[in-house]
Amino acid sequence: MVEGNLWIPIGVVVLGFVAAVTIGSIAWYNSKRPAGWENTQRPDYIPKVSKEDENS
Repeated sequence: MVEGNLWIPIGVVVLGFVAAVTIGSIAWYNSKRPAGWENTQRPDYIPKVSKEDENS
């Protein structure tokens, strides 16, 4: 690999990690709360994702 282009794969890895953490956080906060987290509030920056009716 050319040394001048080493930042490209590093950038892809960092961007992928940030995307995975963001998507995982949204999914976790919108799922059923684990034991001990039932009464916690959703942070303002996490969008609420509602389930669509399966019959529509």
